[in-house]
Amino acid sequence: MAPPDNDVLWARGLHHAHHGSPALLGVSLGVRQGEILAVTGARGSGKTTLLACLSGLLLPDDGEVWFNSVPVHTLSATARERLRRDRFGWVGDRPQLVEELTAWENAALPLLLAGTGHRKAKRAAMEWLERLDVGGCAHKRPWELLQSQRQRIALARALVHEPDVLFADEPTAPLHQADRAQVLRTLTTAGRSHDITVVLATHDAEVATLADRTLTLVDGRPQGAPTEAACSLSA
Repeated sequence: MAPPDNDVLWARGLHHAHHGSPALLGVSLGVRQGEILAVTGARGSGKTTLLACLSGLLLPDDGEVWFNSVPVHTLSATARERLRRDRFGWVGDRPQLVEELTAWENAALPLLLAGTGHRKAKRAAMEWLERLDVGGCAHKRPWELLQSQRQRIALARALVHEPDVLFADEPTAPLHQADRAQVLRTLTTAGRSHDITVVLATHDAEVATLADRTLTLVDGRPQGAPTEAACSLSA
């Protein structure tokens, strides 16, 4: 079954377990183009696993994931990697930068890997670094920077190629309050101004207020969804 036409990202009946421990138990959702969806819930509720399945980083044990008309769950590992590189952006709770590269080179990496010319890639990277107030760090390497600066550079890297979907997994976790507010403003403003769909995992209620819609997970299920035991009893 293909997803509805107005959903850029669509999933049905996602199940996934880590070493036998259930992480997702039948999650279904649809996300429209340009929508900002906050996935909330306590630590261990399945937020990171859900984002990983939606982005093709993990294959679900059961269920399906569609990006536009592409069945992500049936793609090969190489095709899923290409999809993440070309069409998706990802920023996590730790800025995993390449230590040998400067800040601007890290930010420009998706463009450089896609074959964009050096000058054009640098210009685009610098624009995002400036928006995130780390333009002055452009020629420094990660080990010379503060954690908050590295996280902003990681966000610039996730946005530089203007992806169709940005997956943000607790992107403000390593930031102080003031830094968190600015990064969130930049992330949500970029999503809306560039028509980027944002799927944002967070356990911070304040972060969720910036989203268009919220999906709350409880023990691997959407809040309010019946448990398998309850379904069996009702049957």
